[in-house]
Amino acid sequence: MALATVGILSFGGLPHLQGTADAAVKAQRCDEMFKLRGNPTDPSKLPWANGDAIRPEADWDSYEYPNQRKAMDGLTLPDDPAERDKILDKLDKPYKQYKEGTPERVYATYKDYLTRNGGTDAKYGGFKNWLNEAYIEVYGRNPRGNAFHGKVVKDLGLIGPDWICEETVKVTDPETGKTYERRFDAFNRKTKEAVEIKSGGNHDGEQAPKDRAFLKDPTYKDYKLRYAFGQTQSGDTARYTNGLKQLAGPGRVTTYEHTSTPEAEFKPGKYTAQDTLKSIGRSSDVIRQSPPTPADMKRQMDRIRLNDPTGMRVRGPGGVDFSTLELRYVGAPVKGQGLNYSFTAKKVDESDGLGYGGQEKAELISDSFFTWLALTPDKFWVNLNPDQPDKIMDKSFGKTDAGRVLLQADLEMKHDYAKDMDPRTGIGKEFWAKLQAENIPCTHGVRNWIVPKPAVVREQDGGVYILDAPLKVNSVPQDFKTPSPNGECNLTEAQHKRVQELLDTMIVPAIEAKVNTTAKYADLRRVYNARVAAEWIRLQDAKTPTDYHAIINSNKVTDWPLRGQNKSWTPEQTYKEYLKSFTQGDYSYPCQKDGRNATCVMGGVDFSKAPKQNISKARFTSEHKHLPRTTDISVKAMTDDAENKGLLALGGNTAVHKGDGGGQTPTPTPSRTGTPTSPPSTPPAGHTPNPGHSGQGGGGTTAPPSDQSGGGGLANTGTQIAGIAGAALALLAAGAGLVRWRRRRTTGAG
Repeated sequence: MALATVGILSFGGLPHLQGTADAAVKAQRCDEMFKLRGNPTDPSKLPWANGDAIRPEADWDSYEYPNQRKAMDGLTLPDDPAERDKILDKLDKPYKQYKEGTPERVYATYKDYLTRNGGTDAKYGGFKNWLNEAYIEVYGRNPRGNAFHGKVVKDLGLIGPDWICEETVKVTDPETGKTYERRFDAFNRKTKEAVEIKSGGNHDGEQAPKDRAFLKDPTYKDYKLRYAFGQTQSGDTARYTNGLKQLAGPGRVTTYEHTSTPEAEFKPGKYTAQDTLKSIGRSSDVIRQSPPTPADMKRQMDRIRLNDPTGMRVRGPGGVDFSTLELRYVGAPVKGQGLNYSFTAKKVDESDGLGYGGQEKAELISDSFFTWLALTPDKFWVNLNPDQPDKIMDKSFGKTDAGRVLLQADLEMKHDYAKDMDPRTGIGKEFWAKLQAENIPCTHGVRNWIVPKPAVVREQDGGVYILDAPLKVNSVPQDFKTPSPNGECNLTEAQHKRVQELLDTMIVPAIEAKVNTTAKYADLRRVYNARVAAEWIRLQDAKTPTDYHAIINSNKVTDWPLRGQNKSWTPEQTYKEYLKSFTQGDYSYPCQKDGRNATCVMGGVDFSKAPKQNISKARFTSEHKHLPRTTDISVKAMTDDAENKGLLALGGNTAVHKGDGGGQTPTPTPSRTGTPTSPPSTPPAGHTPNPGHSGQGGGGTTAPPSDQSGGGGLANTGTQIAGIAGAALALLAAGAGLVRWRRRRTTGAG
């Protein structure tokens, strides 16, 4: 019964019952391996039958796989070596003797890794990186690959007597005479197809010479090689598969993207990273693992490539451009059940090196969201006016990053306005030419300020989707008392009106376009999206008190202060920078008025109102039919946006699970006895894996490396037969429900 249970549950994400290396490579009918029934799909109906293919967006989905180690992803260890050693020195037993799922097991494994590397961690640069990259991620690779393998077999109908999984064939490269053994995830001698399945978008570099030999071997000259990926191919992999296509000739090599998002199943606990009632974004693995600088990003990607020779990883922080991160969804704020939320960001190739800064951007969004909740809306403005040094912004608002972003954006807008008024180039040249043609000698003072346009949203299923949140630049004539380097400009009423008309039609639209699209205003757009979300939460709380009731209108913002490099910023600093520009004329340009015809401006940003337009259900369904499913998946794991292939969606939930304490550094206590939640014989996450599987696809097992290898690589992730059999017995006794824990952080979240 235990063996049968494991076999049945394996399709839901549990590893196959395969213990030794010999057992792992044993070929088997795919339907028998994954306990499937039915008729095989007609070969002419398979997605690759007519060449390269991508799964239709309507079919994009997710699948689950077990990785209980993710419950430890909030565990911390002091950076200071002395403090770190105080904790590690208490662990005097081999790491395997500590119970899986305890801090002792994690720390002892890390201690073992340090010991084998001379007591230093030059490779990972600290416990946090080691924990995420070595201890947790590697442990889930085989279960994830196995789950995706079974999913592809089931979804595509690779069943029946002709489809064999884990089939090994001998291939010979006729040019070198070298012979290889190539194991494919699915193989069909009748249709002459070999299928390699990857849950991510990467290929296995070690398989490259074998694939080339397979395509050149006369024995298999009529066979076709099919690659099935769970994510978009990386740049390196696309170049690799294109090379195979050129080698093999037309039609013999095809790629298929069976887009599906892996969701780790685990029971969260005391040391699980989580959001709080005063923050969002912490529960996102990808955000937490995003390094702070480009240099750190390069080191991270170098480590990942070095430690992933078989291409088993799925897309991580390296595939996200965090400079584009924005809040796009918040769910129903049900008291006691947390809040679902979802961000979007542009998808990039890992080789672009843009996956840094995620924590900083998410923190800005989170802090802004709570700032908008805590302060009353009458405080949501900033103002740079040379005549009003005492009215820069509200005092409380000036102590937050949201306020800083608004004031800096106002100053940036003034710089952009002046640049566009330059009579030597572009729009400014056209503008001044029109003035000259109409005998208008100069321009009046102008007040420009940024306000929200109505945000396009859809309130549905208890949440709000922020579909668009544009910003508007307003402009009006303004007199001021502070002397300007431009001198006086005496115009008739008609000339004043004409100048403003030209400004409104030529200059202001260009500035507004910059505010809504360019990178330098990205933080402003981020905080506005957070403003829209917060306003919606305010409205829900007014109907029924939520977990945020005590925060709303409290005017207490000490929990969301200025952070990082901006923690010492003051509004006066920006005001002084602006006043210098205004009075000393650094916006001036050589033109017809004594060589100085600048336009100095004053204005601000006013977010006191957050207008919105709630589109109809019919329009939402028509234009965004895939968005609810994408958002739901994103709460549990980063996923591709089915509506915009250039975007990713990633999020989390703010529910505080039982045993709150994620991110704690505990003082280890003696290990308790009990049934481990994962196989206890896993080697330390500090050894180099010995790949025993053909890639990210099926349920192969790796042979455990020697504890004396000293290579400092990653852990073996193979499933050992004793461990999985024990787990099967435990599951049989406790019920299958124990393995159905989802990624979501709140009980009862459907």
